[in-house]
Order: sequence, then C-alpha cells, then structure tokens
Amino acid sequence: MATDELSSKLSRRLQIEEGAEDPIAVDVPEQHNGSEVKPSTANADSELGAKLVRRGELNEGQGQHGQPIMKVFNPYTEFKEFSRKQIKDMEVMFKTYDAGKDNYIDLMELKLMMEKLGAPQTHIGLKNMIKEVDEDLDNKLSFREFLLIFRKAAAGELAEDSGLGVLARLSEIDVSTEGVKGAKTFFEAKVQAINESSRFEAEIRQEQEAKKKQAEEQKQRRAAFKELQSAFK
Repeated sequence: MATDELSSKLSRRLQIEEGAEDPIAVDVPEQHNGSEVKPSTANADSELGAKLVRRGELNEGQGQHGQPIMKVFNPYTEFKEFSRKQIKDMEVMFKTYDAGKDNYIDLMELKLMMEKLGAPQTHIGLKNMIKEVDEDLDNKLSFREFLLIFRKAAAGELAEDSGLGVLARLSEIDVSTEGVKGAKTFFEAKVQAINESSRFEAEIRQEQEAKKKQAEEQKQRRAAFKELQSAFK
C-alpha cells in the first residue's frame, strides 16, 4: 500500500514538472513527533548531480582542475652557475624591456630590445629567438626562459651570429667567467658544491654590508641636515 502511494506521488510530481497538471495546495498535517516537514530537494539533487558529473569528467581526463598546482621558481637555486649580482643584472634588464609589466617579454618587446642593443632582427628571426628557449610554447619569454639564454651562452651553446648569441654578447652582462660547471668525480662535485655555497653566503654578506653602509650614510646625512636646520633657528 505504501509502495503504491509513493509511486502515485512520484508520478504526480513528474506530471506537474512537465506542465501536464497544475499543482494543488494541500494541508500538511501537524507533526507530533517533533520533526519538521523538509522542503523539496530538487535543487540539491541537481547540484549533487552536476558535481558527480564533473568528478566523472575529471577522473576520465576530460575536464580541468580549477586550481592548478603552481611551481615556485627560485633563480638563485636553479641557476647556481651565476652569481647573485649577475642574476640581479639580468632581472633589471628583463624588467627594463618588459614594457607591459606582465612578467613576460613578447615579440614586440623583444623587437624593441634588439633595436636598442643595435642589432635589429627580422620578424622570423625574432620568432626563432623565442622558439629556441620557449619551453612552455606560449610565444613569449618568461624570466626563467630569459635566464636560459645566458645559460646557453655561458655553456657555448649559442652561435655568435644567432639572435640569442648577439643578445647575450651585447647585454653588458658578463657570463664568460662563470659558465656551466660540470664535475667529473663525486669528490670534485662535493668540493664544487661547498665552493658554491661559500660564494653564495659571501655574496649575501656583501649585500648586507652594502645595505648597512647605505643606511649609515643616510643617517649621517639626516643628522647633518638637522644640524644645519638648528643653525638657522
């Protein structure tokens, strides 16, 4: 009996949703067991169904996750063959020609860079320059890809007459004394790692000392200015 009643109610709801029948208001008897009448769960069912379909698509590789995993790029740890000063010089150069301030150098910005360096390139030449280090194939240079130019130059992997070779040579950033160093043995690699670590620490100390000296000079200038002010009071 209960099954027939439930079947009848489901059939009537389907007819109402299809417009075949008008809904009729009915009195809901008062609940004596303390429970409340639950509202229609049609919206919740639809939302749950959409989530299940979405999950199925992701499991089958048809959809894309909303929040991709971002890899943090640290130029000082990834490009250990360069000193901190060299990387900072490259960053200054990169930001100088990143006219759109979007952290990329596109085709037109690269065109302007090569013209400023006194080595203009053809449209095809510029495309080939980007293509040689464009790892993510977005037709523009990120800062990491920009650093790859100098890594290739230091390793002697760029032809001198190529666009990237000319860029590295005219950039005023000397990478010839550094180069990409390869260790032949385990002990040589160990010594090299220690030397690189010591150099890194020394560079940080130099930066800290330079900042300390600059702060001290500013302090002295402020004191001299205040003394000059008091002389006119």
